[in-house]
Amino acid sequence: MLASQKLKPWRHPMWLSPPGLRDATCAAQVTALVTLSTRPLGTWAMVRCVDEQTRWPPRTRTAPTLAAQPGHPIRVAHAYTRQGARHLCAGCETRPGTVYATTAERNRPVECIAFLAQVDRETAPTSTTMPVVLDHVRMQKGTQVHAGLANHPRFVWHFPPGHGSWMHQVEPWCSLLQRKRLQSAAFADKTPLAERLMACVAEWNAQAHPFRWSTKSVAKVMAKCENPMAKAA
Repeated sequence: MLASQKLKPWRHPMWLSPPGLRDATCAAQVTALVTLSTRPLGTWAMVRCVDEQTRWPPRTRTAPTLAAQPGHPIRVAHAYTRQGARHLCAGCETRPGTVYATTAERNRPVECIAFLAQVDRETAPTSTTMPVVLDHVRMQKGTQVHAGLANHPRFVWHFPPGHGSWMHQVEPWCSLLQRKRLQSAAFADKTPLAERLMACVAEWNAQAHPFRWSTKSVAKVMAKCENPMAKAA
């Protein structure tokens, strides 16, 4: 029956992300981010993408996790006790792929301000321009964040269009962290979870690589900008 009606219920594309760009404003934002991600940078500039991953639970399993054996994958108890949560704020330098991160007990604008201020302090003074891509959330876009970073003039803010998280280059790293390091992990409480998160950052930076868009993928994205931009003109 499903085959005769050409139905595929296991597929679920997100309808709020249309195949074409919505308007000229969206096209302009996409154009700016693509240019930011692909243009050659001088030694005085670097691009960073910053995002937050909220409420990472330690997941204290009620039974020990069984190691993988020949013919059997890792076996994990489905039940676990709650031990609160830890929040991760991470930034990715787009060209080398280096990740900067910190964990916190709470998820507020003040934690985002502290993280960005730390990144600013740890960046060499020779880098005079730092475009920063942020999300459309209060912890990153709110007036409190911008006011708190008024003393950091090297930052230049950029925001992806709505429902455009696929353009945020720190997102692939967060996905890898979740799928390859924390999917089946169990921790006694928040402290070892925080230690594991920072250890994963160190492991990544030891062999960091950028998430580059291919020439073909950039061409496809930019082609969608032509019609909306032409109509606006």
